[in-house]
Amino acid sequence: MESSSTSAIVEALTRAIVEHRLQPGTKLAEQKLADHFGVSRTLVRQALFQLAQNRLVTLEPARGAFVSTPSVEEARQVFAVRRMLETEMTRAFVQTVTPAKIKALRAHVASEKAAMGTADASSRTELLGDFHVRMAELMGNEVLAQMLGDLISRCALITLMYQSASAAEHSHEEHGDIVAALAARDEALAVSLMQSHLEHVEASLTFDRKRPASDLAAALMP
Repeated sequence: MESSSTSAIVEALTRAIVEHRLQPGTKLAEQKLADHFGVSRTLVRQALFQLAQNRLVTLEPARGAFVSTPSVEEARQVFAVRRMLETEMTRAFVQTVTPAKIKALRAHVASEKAAMGTADASSRTELLGDFHVRMAELMGNEVLAQMLGDLISRCALITLMYQSASAAEHSHEEHGDIVAALAARDEALAVSLMQSHLEHVEASLTFDRKRPASDLAAALMP
C-alpha cells in the first residue's frame, strides 16, 4: 500500500511538471502535499526523493524540495544527449519498420493534430513528447523508452523556462514528415529530419526569459 501511494504521488507530480502545471522553482511543501494526497509526510518524502533521482525535483538542505530549475548548460546537454539517442533510434527504426508500426505512429500524429485544435496546452505538450517515446516502445526497447521518457520529462521543464510562445508550433508537422520518411524506409532522410526537428526545438529556446511563478495547490487540482 505504501509503495502504491508513493508511486501515485510520483506519477501525479511528474504529470503536473510535464504538463507545465507545476513551474520550475515551485516549492513542494511536504505538509501541503501530505494533506493534498491524504498520506503521511514520510510517503511524500519518499516520492520527492524518487523525483530528485530523476532530476525533476531538487532537494535543498534546510530549505526543502523544489521543482528543478535547469540551467542553460544543462538544457544544451539534454538536447545533445537526445540528438545522440534519437538519431540512432531513427536509424534502427528504419531497419525494423513494419506497416503496423507506421500505422501506430500515424495514429499518434493524428492525436497530436486533434490536440492542436484545442485550448488544452498540457495535452499538446504531452502528446508531442510522447511521439519520441512511442518510437522506442514500438521497437520493443523498454530501456530506451524509459531513458527517453526521463529526458523528455526534463525537456518539459526546459521548454517551460526557455521556450517562446510560438516555438513548438511546427513540431507536429515535423513529426508527420518523420513518419513519412520512416514509411518510405528512407534512412538518410528520416535521420536528417529527426536531427533537424530536435535542432529546431533547441533553437527556439530563449535563454534570457524570467522564471514563471506557480501555486502548488492550483497546479495539483484535477
